[in-house]
Amino acid sequence: MIIRSKAPLRIGLAGGGTDVSPFSDIYGGAILNATIDLYAYASLEPLDNGKIEFCIDGTDKYCTLSSTNELELIEGFELFIGVYNRIVKQFMLSPLSFRLTSYIEAPQGSGLGTSSTIVVSLIGAFVEWLKLPLGKYDIAKLAYEIERIDLGMSGGKQDQYAATFGGINFMEFLSNDKVIVNPLQLKDEIKNELEFNLLLYFTSTQRLSATIINEQVKNVKEKNEKSLEAMHHLKEQAQQMKDSLLRGELHRIGEILHFGWINKKQMAQSISNNLIDTIYSTAMQNGATGGKISGAGGGGFMFFYCPQVTKNKVAMAIEKIGGRVQSFKFTTQGLTTWTSL
Repeated sequence: MIIRSKAPLRIGLAGGGTDVSPFSDIYGGAILNATIDLYAYASLEPLDNGKIEFCIDGTDKYCTLSSTNELELIEGFELFIGVYNRIVKQFMLSPLSFRLTSYIEAPQGSGLGTSSTIVVSLIGAFVEWLKLPLGKYDIAKLAYEIERIDLGMSGGKQDQYAATFGGINFMEFLSNDKVIVNPLQLKDEIKNELEFNLLLYFTSTQRLSATIINEQVKNVKEKNEKSLEAMHHLKEQAQQMKDSLLRGELHRIGEILHFGWINKKQMAQSISNNLIDTIYSTAMQNGATGGKISGAGGGGFMFFYCPQVTKNKVAMAIEKIGGRVQSFKFTTQGLTTWTSL
């Protein structure tokens, strides 16, 4: 018997960064994101030999440990161990024996929420195996707590909820870690046109989001006026994006993305750099009406809104800079689990 799970990665269309504490705790945050057909997978095979095996598929990363109630953290396997330790502790379980393998369809540090999506998929495998009484909000909150509290990793809240719920969602982040996920009921033609006009581009660079997020957090704590104003504008941007999609005003999407781009760069110095600025300006010169760096910034994926029939022209222009276009489709399903007999 093998237990499987998969959770989708996401692109953040608007409001990025306002889901990070302490901004979301003090002022409330708002995000609009959409899951895409790139996934983090987990496969769990129960064992009866008193061992725990962790494996990252497609790499040479592998380790075998003796099964205990709490494992010491090992570099490269922090997410695996964080999930295991919390599951055993929270549900008062005896030590478990299993082989757990993960695989992800995008590079980590790419701005698509990879780490959080891996955590959600790992939790999903345990939920399916142990029949744990957890709903979607429970799983997303648990993933958030494992990453941000148990493991002390910097970041926000949107990725865990996007991976768990799936679809195109307007999310509100309030004090006391309260999160409200509002699925957008969009007409098929609106979703199809949005998908057709969005171009996803990998810059062929990766970054450590923690550095950027820590700078953002510092700016909020120190009440940096420019940074705070930018975050309020990004929260406003999420509402603008929501309204435009619900009204079918797709001609405004590029303009709203560009408004976010201008403000995003005010949140922390390391969000953009010369390469990213060059890619952005090249896309705009060739027909894009707006764009965004995905995730915290600094590298990874970018995406652009390319109306009419400008998408291929933009793609050819920015691929000359050295990155590559990534095809994608929106997904409606979030975390999915099953058992392979």
